[in-house]
Amino acid sequence: MERKNAWKTYTAEQLDELHYLCEGYKAYISDNKTERECCDAAVEMAREGGYVELGEAVAAGKQLKAGDKVYVVNRGKSLMLVNLGTDDLEAGVNILGAHIDSPRMDLKQNPLEEKNDLLTLDTHYYGGIKKYQWVTIPLAIHGVVAKKDGSIVNVCVGEDEGDPVFCVTDLLIHLSQEQLTKEASKVIDGEMLDVLCGGRPVVIEGDDAKKADDKDLVKKGVLAILKETLDIEEEDLLSAELEVVPAGPARDLGFDRSMILGYGQDDRSCAYTSLVAQLDEKDVRRTSVCLLVDKEEVGSVGATGMTSRFFENSMAEVLALAGKQGDLALRRCLTNSQMLSSDVSAGFDPTFASAFEAKNSSYLGRGLTFNKFTGARGKHGSNDADAEYVAKIRRVMDEGGVNWQTAELGRVDLGGGGTIAYILAEYGMSVIDCGVPVLSMHSPWETTSKADIYEAYRGYRSFLERA
Repeated sequence: MERKNAWKTYTAEQLDELHYLCEGYKAYISDNKTERECCDAAVEMAREGGYVELGEAVAAGKQLKAGDKVYVVNRGKSLMLVNLGTDDLEAGVNILGAHIDSPRMDLKQNPLEEKNDLLTLDTHYYGGIKKYQWVTIPLAIHGVVAKKDGSIVNVCVGEDEGDPVFCVTDLLIHLSQEQLTKEASKVIDGEMLDVLCGGRPVVIEGDDAKKADDKDLVKKGVLAILKETLDIEEEDLLSAELEVVPAGPARDLGFDRSMILGYGQDDRSCAYTSLVAQLDEKDVRRTSVCLLVDKEEVGSVGATGMTSRFFENSMAEVLALAGKQGDLALRRCLTNSQMLSSDVSAGFDPTFASAFEAKNSSYLGRGLTFNKFTGARGKHGSNDADAEYVAKIRRVMDEGGVNWQTAELGRVDLGGGGTIAYILAEYGMSVIDCGVPVLSMHSPWETTSKADIYEAYRGYRSFLERA
């Protein structure tokens, strides 16, 4: 049941739509490299699309009705958008759920360390990474610093053309005979992921020179820069969330510009297409919901992860404003809902063909990928969609003319992975994993096909319209 390449099916009009969508997508993942940035940008897009903040609706005592559009933000890192349809909410809603966090390096709370006139920032990596991939590449620092007076300082250094960048160093090849004998997982240790950020000591002149402490002069110089440019002290770093990510924008890949090379495409390729699909659906029969959540890469834990009560509590508020009071109405709504857990899939890479089972793999350019199950080895930790729901999804995609394919996540017993699907399935709703195939997943620079980005958008819209 080999699927045709989607590029072979497009009309001139569809190619124009594909180009427009992918240009917006590249801008989104280039400008937004943290979950906070992604959330803020999504809120701006939602407000432009006529969405109103749920708290504003509650404060105004507004009664929600078909056609109303609301959103709610969770601590600046997660977001839910709701487009009220004409069907009874107790009959369920259609949900697109993706995550907006990506593998990276986080600065430790006490990060600055000077040795031999070089200043570094200690990091703790976030999510599953191959640590050796993060050395010697240009890095940027994004995030926020929360000060004791309640003010928030936004940080983004390394993205503008005139900005400095940062890096993690590596051992020169001439001295690496011992290093090269190590296993790949041990070539670079987690505590070696120190980001080089300064090398110029402060020069103290005049009478002050005799009294000055000549220790950590590079650190003092960098702290002076931070004070001047961001108005932050070293102690403010104790309450900071600063993320180290690859510097630079997403780019077209290939002579034919058919692919995109960029950071954070797991899972922002699905998050952006889900968001745009939600915003482009103006009037729906069945209420549509778009969930963009944090912490998936570390198990969906915490107040902003999918295992929190954010989704459930927000849906309870929506139902109450729509005249559906009480726990039973909420339970009925959740149980009768259906979801696409929009997360990326491992694209078949011919360079590493032995890691895949060819006839059950996803291929770049062949469209939106459905994973009936994910998990590891014996489907451990997986949501396994039932056959009836898979059949329904087949119909929905085919009626929408969507190019789609099915896959497993690599060869049995080799490894595996998971998404937020199993968490939503706990409510009893129908859920299936689906998303964009990606090459080099979890690396600093991941690769996707523009055709698959386009088909994800088309598939998500067909789901919202027809499911």
